[in-house]
Amino acid sequence: MDWPTGLLGFAAGLLISLVTAPVGVSGAVFLLPVQVSILGVPSPAVTPTNLLFNVVAGPGALLRYRKTGSLGGSLTRLLIAGTVPGVIIGAVVRVFAVPGPQVFRFLVALLLLPLGLWLCARSLRAPAADRPGTPPPTRTTTALAMTVGVVGGIYGIGGGSLLGPILVGRGMPVARVAPAALAATFLTSVIGAATYALLSVAVTGDIAPDWLLGLCCGLGGLVGGYIGARLQPRFPERVLRMTLGALALGVGTLYAVQVAQ
Repeated sequence: MDWPTGLLGFAAGLLISLVTAPVGVSGAVFLLPVQVSILGVPSPAVTPTNLLFNVVAGPGALLRYRKTGSLGGSLTRLLIAGTVPGVIIGAVVRVFAVPGPQVFRFLVALLLLPLGLWLCARSLRAPAADRPGTPPPTRTTTALAMTVGVVGGIYGIGGGSLLGPILVGRGMPVARVAPAALAATFLTSVIGAATYALLSVAVTGDIAPDWLLGLCCGLGGLVGGYIGARLQPRFPERVLRMTLGALALGVGTLYAVQVAQ
């Protein structure tokens, strides 16, 4: 890897995490097309490289959330209980079954496009505090987290881009969801990256992460995530929901375009 590529990876990680960390999205879902289309990371190595980005970038936002006392709690434990086994299953499926991306992209677009539109419309109509929703039950939350963990293990996108919009759409405040989603994403990314590293010993092909590029992107995300988490309390819930809705729309649109092509 030459230094311009590393610098580009650092800048991409910083800018993406700066926007996504305040709403509980690691940013890996937006880094994925940058790695494939611009930085030239081969598949399936792009998946563990994305997980490595989450590992390096995650502590930035988490450290800030821990200082403010918003990290931890029952939601964090529920999400971790589901995503940890899910990401291991997903990594094994990715290496040995190599599922095609088209069905996944279609399903993500089908989920996030209407959800993002709904979050944006709801944020525009009335403040979130005036329109409370109902948080999902405990078993539903854990099952959702496991499903997201499997998806994250297969495609290396992290769980926040899916967990965040769904949980916030059910009525949880962004300030509670964001730290829990990022904590689950960080821990599952550690386990997922380790799983890929172990599998790379037994399986031929580009399975191990691109360590240098992943570190460069992750260091950018480390800085951007800390700054983003520091800025979160300055934004009202309504703005945070709008941002999360816009990110959901962006991810959904990105995958819808890829499916159409």
